[in-house]
Amino acid sequence: MLDYKLKIGLVPDVRDLGDFATRKGIFEPAKGVENKNKVVAFIKENFSDDITEFTDLEWLNELGVLYKNSDCERVCDYLKKEKVDAIFIINCNFGNEEACGRVAKEMELPVLLWGPQDMVFEADGMRYTDCQCGLFAISKQLRRYKIPFSYIENCPVTSDTFKEGLYKFLSVATMVKNFKKLTVTQVGTRLTPFKSVMYNELELTEKFGINMNNVNMAQFEVMFKDALENKKDELEKSLAELKEKYDVGGLDDELLKKMLAFVYAYKAIFEETGSSVISSECWTAMPLALGANPCLAMSILYDMGYIVACESDVHGAITCALLMCASRGKDKPTFGEFTVRHPENRNAELLWHCGPFPYSVKDENSKAKLFNTKPSFKARDGEYTIARFQADNGNYTLLGGNYHTVEGPHTFGTYMWAEFNDLSKIEKKLINGPYIHHMVEVYGNYADVLEEFCKFISGLTFDPIE
Repeated sequence: MLDYKLKIGLVPDVRDLGDFATRKGIFEPAKGVENKNKVVAFIKENFSDDITEFTDLEWLNELGVLYKNSDCERVCDYLKKEKVDAIFIINCNFGNEEACGRVAKEMELPVLLWGPQDMVFEADGMRYTDCQCGLFAISKQLRRYKIPFSYIENCPVTSDTFKEGLYKFLSVATMVKNFKKLTVTQVGTRLTPFKSVMYNELELTEKFGINMNNVNMAQFEVMFKDALENKKDELEKSLAELKEKYDVGGLDDELLKKMLAFVYAYKAIFEETGSSVISSECWTAMPLALGANPCLAMSILYDMGYIVACESDVHGAITCALLMCASRGKDKPTFGEFTVRHPENRNAELLWHCGPFPYSVKDENSKAKLFNTKPSFKARDGEYTIARFQADNGNYTLLGGNYHTVEGPHTFGTYMWAEFNDLSKIEKKLINGPYIHHMVEVYGNYADVLEEFCKFISGLTFDPIE
């Protein structure tokens, strides 16, 4: 499964000077330490939670800051021992660009750079820290070392700018952490009619280090039958819960239990393979081999934190993982494809699929039912992020953007009506570009997070949808 927990290494730095111990006035170390004390305390108090932890440098010296180049190795050893997922360079006065660059280069992790805005100007004209000035120097050193980094513009730590910037980086760091150790399992073979979802598993491994696994239909059938036989109590409970949420349309209990057994079969794959996400065969082999469709199970699994993308779409499964990480697991992705244009709104499109949307995205006024054994309901309205990870002639791009939902005709399956600024341009982009009709959406605005994420992944380019 995906891991949304982060440990961030806070690396506050100040400038090293010949008169460091006695310096007063501009670049006075004590003033930089005052900045560090305020900032680190505020970050820990306001941004620590059950999935976010921070570690600092209070152990390094009596000031708790990095200023000597000779301390870089000790700092890196400590951060590695702590197994941090990213580092946050906090420039507390003009700073030490060489030390910051060395630590960032050695750690090879996502880097966030920021310094608090200078607010103190004495009556005699004295100022003490010049944090912003030093940020320009540090950023150039990071560039010389070819280190990708995120940046929060110079601002007070208590500002909305800082808050938004740090949350954005936490999302990006979660995406990078999971993408770099992603394990994708393909269940069954690709749907023969769908050449559009073809992918190159060797290339995914060579370019990005993605671990590709396969479970064939014979193996899956064994897992499915095992679930039916050995999960009878769990299936009875799941059946009762299903009937509370859905109009099951007169489907008999035995068929419903088969549909629910997919949940336990897929979970067994996650447990046995250590998969991050699964891409699965669905409407061709599953009904023939097992007598039921897995769409309902996919919907249920999304809400349990397990991603099982349908129609053998590996790129779609990877996109689901990225959006799930962007929200840090708080919102579950939908697998809604470009389907038909709105009959009255030329900029609105039906984002639809036959049933895999998680129940948690259902509009409260939409009644959930099973249509042709598959979930059917309208998704809640609001602002969404849309994305697609795609390969084309060896080049990889991440399509991303935002849209708002609008009212539209009722239809079957799981769906929403999405309004864009210029749907005609998007249609042409999808026709002429590398993307297919399959898209992934998540509630909220994460387009800038997707763009920032691509800075940290060599060989992946962000492509704005509009």
